[in-house]
Amino acid sequence: MKMRAAAVLAATLMMATSAAAEDLEFLIINETSYDLVEFNVSPASSGSWEGNLLEGGYLGADYEVGVLIADGLTTCVYDIRGVFSDGESIEDYGLNLCDLGEYAFVE
Repeated sequence: MKMRAAAVLAATLMMATSAAAEDLEFLIINETSYDLVEFNVSPASSGSWEGNLLEGGYLGADYEVGVLIADGLTTCVYDIRGVFSDGESIEDYGLNLCDLGEYAFVE
Protein backbone atom coordinates (compact mmCIF):
# COMPACT_ATOMS: atom_id res chain seq x y z
CA MET A 1 0.00 0.00 0.00
CA LYS A 2 1.39 3.36 -0.93
CA MET A 3 1.47 6.05 1.69
CA ARG A 4 -0.27 9.29 0.82
CA ALA A 5 0.26 12.54 2.68
CA ALA A 6 -1.20 15.96 2.16
CA ALA A 7 1.34 18.33 0.67
CA VAL A 8 1.58 21.89 1.83
CA LEU A 9 1.39 23.14 -1.71
CA ALA A 10 -1.39 25.23 -3.18
CA ALA A 11 -1.58 25.65 -6.91
CA THR A 12 -3.78 28.30 -8.44
CA LEU A 13 -4.31 29.21 -12.05
CA MET A 14 -5.46 32.81 -12.25
CA MET A 15 -6.70 34.35 -15.46
CA ALA A 16 -9.72 36.51 -16.31
CA THR A 17 -12.70 36.36 -13.96
CA SER A 18 -16.36 35.97 -14.83
CA ALA A 19 -19.49 36.36 -12.72
CA ALA A 20 -20.92 33.11 -14.10
CA ALA A 21 -17.73 31.10 -13.55
CA GLU A 22 -17.03 28.96 -10.52
CA ASP A 23 -13.70 27.85 -9.13
CA LEU A 24 -12.85 24.23 -9.87
CA GLU A 25 -11.16 22.16 -7.16
CA PHE A 26 -9.71 18.67 -7.54
CA LEU A 27 -6.95 16.47 -6.12
CA ILE A 28 -3.70 15.50 -7.88
CA ILE A 29 -2.16 12.23 -6.70
CA ASN A 30 1.40 11.27 -7.63
CA GLU A 31 1.50 7.46 -7.54
CA THR A 32 4.77 7.27 -9.46
CA SER A 33 8.34 6.75 -8.24
CA TYR A 34 9.41 10.23 -9.35
CA ASP A 35 8.73 13.79 -8.23
CA LEU A 36 6.18 15.71 -10.30
CA VAL A 37 8.09 18.87 -11.25
CA GLU A 38 5.66 20.48 -13.68
CA PHE A 39 1.87 20.38 -13.82
CA ASN A 40 -0.15 22.04 -16.57
CA VAL A 41 -3.91 22.25 -16.96
CA SER A 42 -5.52 23.86 -19.99
CA PRO A 43 -9.07 24.06 -21.26
CA ALA A 44 -9.50 21.28 -23.83
CA SER A 45 -10.41 23.86 -26.46
CA SER A 46 -7.23 25.94 -26.05
CA GLY A 47 -4.72 23.94 -28.11
CA SER A 48 -1.77 25.01 -25.92
CA TRP A 49 -0.59 24.42 -22.35
CA GLU A 50 -1.12 27.02 -19.63
CA GLY A 51 1.69 27.82 -17.17
CA ASN A 52 3.21 25.41 -14.67
CA LEU A 53 0.94 25.30 -11.60
CA LEU A 54 3.77 24.03 -9.41
CA GLU A 55 5.83 27.19 -10.17
CA GLY A 56 9.26 25.97 -9.05
CA GLY A 57 7.87 23.54 -6.47
CA TYR A 58 7.26 19.83 -6.86
CA LEU A 59 4.92 17.08 -5.72
CA GLY A 60 6.86 14.15 -4.28
CA ALA A 61 6.25 10.52 -5.14
CA ASP A 62 3.30 9.09 -3.16
CA TYR A 63 1.97 12.53 -2.21
CA GLU A 64 -1.20 14.36 -3.13
CA VAL A 65 -2.26 17.99 -3.31
CA GLY A 66 -5.45 19.94 -3.82
CA VAL A 67 -5.57 22.16 -6.91
CA LEU A 68 -7.75 25.19 -7.46
CA ILE A 69 -8.42 26.40 -11.00
CA ALA A 70 -9.83 29.92 -10.86
CA ASP A 71 -9.57 30.82 -14.53
CA GLY A 72 -12.96 32.45 -14.92
CA LEU A 73 -14.18 29.85 -17.40
CA THR A 74 -17.41 27.88 -17.21
CA THR A 75 -15.92 24.71 -18.73
CA CYS A 76 -15.22 21.49 -16.85
CA VAL A 77 -13.29 19.82 -19.68
CA TYR A 78 -9.51 20.21 -19.42
CA ASP A 79 -6.30 18.64 -20.67
CA ILE A 80 -3.63 17.71 -18.10
CA ARG A 81 0.14 17.30 -18.43
CA GLY A 82 2.60 16.21 -15.77
CA VAL A 83 6.38 16.30 -16.16
CA PHE A 84 8.51 14.22 -13.80
CA SER A 85 12.03 14.49 -12.39
CA ASP A 86 13.22 11.68 -14.71
CA GLY A 87 12.22 13.78 -17.75
CA GLU A 88 9.18 11.67 -18.66
CA SER A 89 5.76 13.26 -19.10
CA ILE A 90 2.17 12.09 -18.99
CA GLU A 91 -0.60 13.83 -20.92
CA ASP A 92 -4.33 13.19 -20.70
CA TYR A 93 -6.98 14.94 -22.77
CA GLY A 94 -10.64 15.86 -22.50
CA LEU A 95 -11.07 15.19 -18.77
CA ASN A 96 -14.23 16.41 -17.06
CA LEU A 97 -12.63 17.71 -13.85
CA CYS A 98 -15.99 18.69 -12.35
CA ASP A 99 -17.05 15.03 -12.29
CA LEU A 100 -13.62 13.49 -11.76
CA GLY A 101 -12.74 15.10 -8.41
CA GLU A 102 -9.18 13.70 -8.48
CA TYR A 103 -6.50 12.67 -10.93
CA ALA A 104 -3.77 10.11 -10.22
CA PHE A 105 -0.52 9.98 -12.15
CA VAL A 106 0.54 6.29 -12.26
CA GLU A 107 3.43 4.42 -13.82
